Amino acid sequence: MGRKAQRKNAAMDLFDSDDDASSVSSSSTMQSERPGMDDVQVHKDVLLDQSLDALYEKRSSTREQALASIVDAFNSDLQHEFVEKKFATLLHQCLNCTKKGSTKETALASHVIGLLALTVGLSDQAQEILEESVTPLSQALKSAREALKITSILECLAVITFVGGNSAEQTERSMQMIWQMINPKLGSNVVATKHPPAVITAAVSSWAFLLTTVDRWTLGPKNWQEVVTYLSTLLEKDDRSVRIAAGEALALMFELGTLEKFAAEAKASADNGTTVKEGSASQEALMHMLGLKSKITNQVRDLSVEAGGKGSAKKDLNTQRNLFKDLVEFFEGGYAPETSTKVGGDSLQTSTWYQMIQLNFLKHFLGGGFIKHMQENEFLHDVFDFTPKKSSRRESSDEKRLFKSANSALNKARTQFLNKQRMLAKNMNVGHYAATVEDE
Repeated sequence: MGRKAQRKNAAMDLFDSDDDASSVSSSSTMQSERPGMDDVQVHKDVLLDQSLDALYEKRSSTREQALASIVDAFNSDLQHEFVEKKFATLLHQCLNCTKKGSTKETALASHVIGLLALTVGLSDQAQEILEESVTPLSQALKSAREALKITSILECLAVITFVGGNSAEQTERSMQMIWQMINPKLGSNVVATKHPPAVITAAVSSWAFLLTTVDRWTLGPKNWQEVVTYLSTLLEKDDRSVRIAAGEALALMFELGTLEKFAAEAKASADNGTTVKEGSASQEALMHMLGLKSKITNQVRDLSVEAGGKGSAKKDLNTQRNLFKDLVEFFEGGYAPETSTKVGGDSLQTSTWYQMIQLNFLKHFLGGGFIKHMQENEFLHDVFDFTPKKSSRRESSDEKRLFKSANSALNKARTQFLNKQRMLAKNMNVGHYAATVEDE
């Protein structure tokens, strides 16, 4: 019997059980019987190989358990060596699971694809994940009906684009796909699909997460205005999570310089000696946006003091009040909230909406793996300009070479990414983002 056949049989034994608890228990027992760290790592590697083989099985429940095991493995450690060997196989098996799998299987497979992207970081592999995945995920999104399946695909699409999107076109393509779930543009033969609040919340959060990587000047004023207008209508929805997501997205849009963009358009029209009609159109657009900002400020002020409705969870209500108090301070004074998140013995600080949105999204996506990844994931260190004081993990010589070589493709990609992050931060007039526009 060949090695692959042996592993496949072992995979069946491991995952083809109706009693999940017994599988976990036996797995834990096997690990505890191996005192050496190297032996434990070998055992983990074998489990990952068995999980990957189990994705070929016909039974959906077997594939689900295998995917859950892979998620746990990627959350508990950065699987660089496994990914180096099995990257393409894992990606394509997960994509197959999104095509034919149950809701749970699709959700788990989408999550694995996102974790795979975060693990490979800035690399050709991340771009490959995006290009290989975008069509299957788009097709799965169109046919999906269950909220869990849709939200998982949306979040996966956001993560793989955030990591692997190498151009504005790639990012905007994903943002358009996500925006269709928020505000579907109807054709003559299309019936509007009313998505549940969980889907709208996930879509707005995913869209805003990707917006944090976009240079404001690449987006047309008309699209900018339509998006701000639509998001302001979401502040009136009954569901609190939708209102919170919309509020954060609006804060980000104004932090990225919505008003400055419209003011620049109006000034350019005047300076270039355009016709009165053209100049008036630009000035009218600016005045309309200023009016929208005033309306949104009143909306968030009301929401910051909203009384709890019947059956409303106090925690959710307090979250909304606190967020919208921050929003009022931002829209009136231009100051974004500062946050501090414990990462082991370190603190990760944010002082802008775009940083906070990135952090909250990735924290939600990584779940139990957030601390581990923040401590050891080089890509996330670059995203948040975060250097942990201590790390429990020792890099292998191959990883050191991969990450540290000045001439490596990864190093060049990191430099490009960091330069882009600095450019975006510089472009934002953090603090008094709109004062100059309104005072002119």
